[in-house]
Amino acid sequence: MPRNGFQRWAGALLALFSALVLAGCGTDAAAPAPPPAPASSAPAPAPAPAWVNLPSIGARSSLVQLGLNPDRTVEVPPVGQPLQAGWYKYSPVPGQTGPAVILGHIDGNHQEGIFWRLHDMKAGDQVVVGGGDGRTRTFTVTKVDQVAKKTFPTEAVYGDTTDPELRLITCGGAYDAAHHNYLDNIIVYAKLVT
Repeated sequence: MPRNGFQRWAGALLALFSALVLAGCGTDAAAPAPPPAPASSAPAPAPAPAWVNLPSIGARSSLVQLGLNPDRTVEVPPVGQPLQAGWYKYSPVPGQTGPAVILGHIDGNHQEGIFWRLHDMKAGDQVVVGGGDGRTRTFTVTKVDQVAKKTFPTEAVYGDTTDPELRLITCGGAYDAAHHNYLDNIIVYAKLVT
């Protein structure tokens, strides 16, 4: 199936799951994502990213690989380890063309998470990602959004881009104590500079 056809198909599928967007960063569900690309169209394997550093907010973490839950939502790092960030392994490796996606908790296990201050980032801030190949790649933040989970911008986050980009995602906004989740997502958009 051509890549554009695949994206349209994935977009239609994702519309069905819009009600499943992030049950809470303190639990086990994350934003819906496109299904993995078929093996025939998958790029050659590249070393997975090893760590991420956000100097402007003092956040640094190793990266675990995240896949999909049975309901087709993106996995999140273990809530019992809120300082652990994760790279969505069906997104590009940071530095490759397309939007690489890194997720982290705002909190968990009764403590602040790795992305506790993600909402404080601003355009021009730097994000450095260390690759499994020993190289580092620096991204510059272009935009920070806070959006309701029920209107998660799936295409803007996971859709194709012509250049290497990065997305950082966590929960935010008001906390719904009755359902143990946050009502919004914080999304940082960044572009590769080196």
